[in-house]
Parts: sequence; structure tokens; C-alpha cells
Amino acid sequence: MARVNPRFALLLSTLLWSTPLSFSASVQAPNLVLPSSASTHRDAVKDIFVRSYNAYRQYAFGNDTVRPVTGGFANERNGWGASIVDAMSTMVIMGLDDFYKEALEFSSKIDFSRSQTNATVSVFETTIRYLGGLISAYELEGRRNQFLVDKAKEVTDKMAFAWAQPNQTIPFGFLNFTTNTVVVDTSNIAEAGTLDLEWFTLTKYTKNDTYRRLAEDSVRTIINIPPPLPGLAPQEIDPAKNRFIGSYLTWSGGSDSYFEYLIKYARLTNTEDNIFADTWAAAVDSSIRYLLRTSTVGNWTYLADRDDDGNIIGIGSHLACFHGGNWIYGGRLLNNQTIVNYGLALNDACWNTYASTLTGIGPEVFLYITTNATDESNSLILTQEQQAFYQQHGFYLNSSDTSYYDLRPEVLESNFYAWRATGDTKYLDRAASTIDNFNKYLVAEKTGGFAGLRDVNDPSKGMINNTESFWFAEVLKYMYLTFDDPNHISLDEWVFNTEAHPFKAPPAKASYGSGR
Repeated sequence: MARVNPRFALLLSTLLWSTPLSFSASVQAPNLVLPSSASTHRDAVKDIFVRSYNAYRQYAFGNDTVRPVTGGFANERNGWGASIVDAMSTMVIMGLDDFYKEALEFSSKIDFSRSQTNATVSVFETTIRYLGGLISAYELEGRRNQFLVDKAKEVTDKMAFAWAQPNQTIPFGFLNFTTNTVVVDTSNIAEAGTLDLEWFTLTKYTKNDTYRRLAEDSVRTIINIPPPLPGLAPQEIDPAKNRFIGSYLTWSGGSDSYFEYLIKYARLTNTEDNIFADTWAAAVDSSIRYLLRTSTVGNWTYLADRDDDGNIIGIGSHLACFHGGNWIYGGRLLNNQTIVNYGLALNDACWNTYASTLTGIGPEVFLYITTNATDESNSLILTQEQQAFYQQHGFYLNSSDTSYYDLRPEVLESNFYAWRATGDTKYLDRAASTIDNFNKYLVAEKTGGFAGLRDVNDPSKGMINNTESFWFAEVLKYMYLTFDDPNHISLDEWVFNTEAHPFKAPPAKASYGSGR
């Protein structure tokens, strides 16, 4: 069993499973009070959105993303205007009515019958950005524009061809929209298991249960394939044969949102079936038992990876840092303070990757030395520079190739959940410092837009010349809501998809799990 932070050293199985899993009356802490400075910070985030989006409008409107450093555009999401559709839910939340009206006009005319580029279509990316963006905007705006549902149905009807074989339950990850043929290849559990929130919500408004069934059956199939550890499905999967490939375990990319959606789907659907909440709880329990690690410097709590040979790798990533917020959310739902506490500790460790760099922004990948002497990654030879950085901060940077910041949201996402669940104003202070650092380091001179960094510890290395659509959908939405009225888009009333598009949830039931 992994050695854990002493303040959480306890009989895990007893505390986690001694009582039945039941939903809390509230995810959010009661009587949250924002300081007077919150509105100033909220407006500063809104200002960043407006400047970023105006750069997109000037240099790239109608295309997927803007090139903020040079001007111009890119079409990496099939040329359907990803930044527009992905930004719509944020526009509604921020009250940016003129932007939203323009986005509605554009989205009503998108031709989803084919890719506007030569690229194949990712079922996962198209689901979370386009389908999620359209259907969330429809709910947030008060269901005024039916064509948003119609467009969501149009793109999803094309994606349904990813289930190419008779009785196939796991979709292939990519397909040609012109010919409706799949790319026969392996996939991963994130791509195959991160569709059900969106497809279920589409069923809600079309009354066509095929959407829910296809997406939900994919998750059920993954759950029912025997995993290496209880609840912890490995990263790679073969949709044609319903089998895992290898046994690499991680909460990072390729696996991340599969675990995220297990607990969220239980909450959004109010399903009578305990399999989703139970599998999430089992994954958390296995992670605490086998993957949780403490750094030798700083006593930080991390979740390690486990490779195909069963070796523990002390590696973390910006992508994986959603786990703190997810554990806080799920722990609150299941009335399990132990899980919440671990989530808060994971969140603190991820925040430390921000607080420790020259720019105050965290890297794509980071590594650490664990207190478990036999862990495989502890045998790595560190450079003098890495050793010095580790001794000061409790993690180190692998190389300049993985020290970049690509406008990712996950650390700020978990910070948002931590604030809403605890009411501790240190999370507001963290978000406020990030606003300052974004304005200091990410503004591109030519366009006034915002760009990522090639090295968060050395901004002189330059910027990344692309503004991903999730900058509008996720980063700025989570930042804005951190400083907004906590009753606005309450975590007790809305469930966020992995692209931060909120879906309206019914009142919580008393119990969503079977207990152990």
C-alpha cells in the first residue's frame, strides 16, 4: 500500500466503505460569502475574455482557432468554428449578449455533413466541444433557440457511424464524415467513455433514446471488462474486440475524463443503477491504495502512474490536475470527507506547480521523488538544475519539451471546486494571482489575444501561436465563476462536462451507490 501524507494516514477501507454511498444535500458549502474584491476580479476575467475573443473575431472568425502571435487562423477541429461554439456557454454566463447573438447566427449555418478540412473527425473532441457547446448554450439561454438542438442532432447523427459493426458497443475514435466510414484503430477509455453526459442530454431534448444508449453502453462495456485494479481501467482499449491493450493506469490524458464522467453521469441522470457511482468510488479507493504518493520534499500528495509492468512512475501533468476537483465533487456527493480531503491535498500539490514557477503558471508535465524507495521513477538521474529545483519545490521539470503551458484549465478548475466546496478564500487569492500572471505573460503584442508559453519557467523562450477553444470554454469560465455569485451556476444544480459546458441536473436523490 502506498505511503500517504501522515495527516491522512487512516484505515482507508474502513472509512471509505463503512457506510453506504449516499448523495449529500449539497456539494457547495453553505452560506458562501464573497469578499468585496470579488467583483473586480470577476470583471477582470470578463475583460480577458473580451480581448481574447475580439482577437479571434478580427483574425480568425469562422475558423477554429486564432494564431494570436502572428495573426491568422488554424482549423484543427474540422473548420466548423470551434472557438465560436465552444465559447457560447461562457458568453451566456458572462452576459455577453452581442457576442452570443453573433455566435447564434454563425452556428445556425454550420454544415456538419462533412469536415471542412481534409481531416477525419474525432468523436470525443466533437462531442465535448460542438455537441456539448450547442446543447449547454440551449439550456443556459432558457431553451429559446430550437435550432441549437437541431444542430446538435445533426452532428451527433454523423458521429453515430462510429459504431460501425453490428452490436458494437465501443465506438471507434475517428471517422470520415463524407463517407460515414470509421478509421479502424485502437482507442482509449477517455475517448470511448466521455460521451454519455452530452449524448444523454441530447436524448432529453430529442426524445430519441438511441443517443443515450450508444454512449452509456460504451461506458458499461468498459466497466465490465476486468481491470488490473478494482475500478481502474487501463488507458488503451480495442473497440473491435472489447478488450484492454496493456495495463497502463493513469488519471492523466487518455484516461482522465472517463473517470471524471463516472460520478457525473450518476448525478446528471439520477439513474437507479449504482454501477457508475460504485465504479468511480472503486477507482478512487484503488488509487488511494496503490497510486497515491508523497514527495520526499514538501510532503506533497500526488497520484502516480502505473506502467504496463506494474512499476510506479512519479509523474504528474496539468491534464491530470482535474482529479483534485473531481474528488472534491464526488466526495461531497457521497458524503465522504476522506475523499474530499484527498482531493484538497491533490489540488494543493497541483497549485504548487503554479506557485513555484517564474511566471506563476504551471507546466504541462512535472515529476517528483516519492517516499517509496522502490518506485521505478526514483532511479532517474537528475541534473544539477533539476535537483536544485526539486529541493526547493517538491517537484521538478523534465525538459523544456514538457514545461510549456498550452492555456489548459485543470488546475484552475480544481481550484474552483475547492472554493465552492469549502469557502476558504485562499482559493480566491490563488485565482486572483493567476489573473495578474495571465495579463503579464500571455498577451500577444500583435493581436492583443492570449497565447500559451513554451516554458513556464523561462518566458523568454516565447509563446505558443495558438489559442485553443478551451481557453474560452474552460479557463475563463472557471475563473469567472470563481468570483461570481456562488448561486449562479451552482454545483448543486449543474453538472459540467469535461469542456466546462454546464448541463442542468435534477434534484439529487438520497442514494446513488450500493456501499461496500
